[in-house]
Order: sequence, then structure tokens, then C-alpha cells
Amino acid sequence: MRLLAAALLLLALLALPAGAAARDDVVPAGPNASWRSAATEDDRGRLRRWRDAWVAALEQVRAGDNAGEIARGGALFEPDTALAVPAPPAGDYRCRTFKLGTPQRDLLDYVAYPAFRCRIAIEGGRLLFTKLTGSQRPVGTIFPDNGRRMVFLGTLMLGDETRALRYGRDRERNLIGIVERVGPQRWRVAFPFPHHESLLDVIELVPTPRR
Repeated sequence: MRLLAAALLLLALLALPAGAAARDDVVPAGPNASWRSAATEDDRGRLRRWRDAWVAALEQVRAGDNAGEIARGGALFEPDTALAVPAPPAGDYRCRTFKLGTPQRDLLDYVAYPAFRCRIAIEGGRLLFTKLTGSQRPVGTIFPDNGRRMVFLGTLMLGDETRALRYGRDRERNLIGIVERVGPQRWRVAFPFPHHESLLDVIELVPTPRR
């Protein structure tokens, strides 16, 4: 019976939709906890250097063949364009990931991915972010910070994984990002010094039109 129960539990977990991975136990913290108390020292250090990441990434891209992409992105790629009221409303979003700059010469300094599906949800008084589709899917919690930015803490789901690692278990999967509103219906999550491929990752969020 125990083996049968374990098998049924495993099947139930595998059957969970992608959005189920965004439960608030990915980042264990109470509804009134701050991102500073929940973040690892490594991630706090990356966030302290957020402007260094922006400057280095933009310098690389503007010096190469994709300078025009930065200009076309407008406020999305400028570090000081955040507007008041940074919290994205709950709902589904069209999200695009951009990788800017690279710590390795053999990698591209600008990569733009096609649009995927993302979701903002409110559970237990916490604001949760989940990238629902794609091979690299951030999952975690958006914490208050100040009037123009919030802070995302979470982990990275890969490939066909159905459950997210708990934040803090794997340094290479840990994520920290700045959440800002950069237009009337446009938000971004900027990840300074991600552990792989780039100097700065930016996810653009635009609400999915309701049918």
C-alpha cells in the first residue's frame, strides 16, 4: 500500500501544470518578510552591483552589430527609466527574454528570444511570478522594495522539469532580479550577472489581451 501511495503521489506531481511550480514554498518566507532576509549573500551581492551589470552589458552591445536593437528597445534597456507603482497586476503576460553582454568572447553579446507565456499570481498575500513556457523558466516571489522597484527571488526550471527547486539549494539555479514598470502596460525583470551566458538578462512583460 505504501508503494502504491508513493506511486500515486509521484503521478500527481508529474501531472501538475507548469503554473503549479510557482507556489510560495519556492522561496520560504512569510507574507511580511523582506527580500533581504530571504536572499542568499551571493544574490545580495549581485543585486548591489546591478548598475555595473547594466553599464557593462550596454557597452558591449552598443560597440557591436546590435546597437540598433538597444535603441529600438527604448525604456526597456535603459537603467533609469523606472516608473512609480512597480507591481505588475495579477494575470497572464506575453514575455520576452533578452540576453545582453557576455563574459565569454565566443558567445553572442545580444540574444532576443521569441515571446513565451508568463503569469503573475497572488497567493497567501504574496506576489508570484512564473514563466510558463520555454526551456528556461524563472519561478519565484516578487518582494516589495521601494516606490519604483520590487525584487524577484526564485529559481530556474529547465527543460521538462515539473517542479522548481527551493530557492537557496543550488547557487547556479538561484535568481535575483529587479522588477520595474517602464511603460503604461509594460514591465521588466532585470537579472544582473546571471550565472550563465550573459551580463544582464531582461524579461519584458506585457499583459495578454483578454478575449
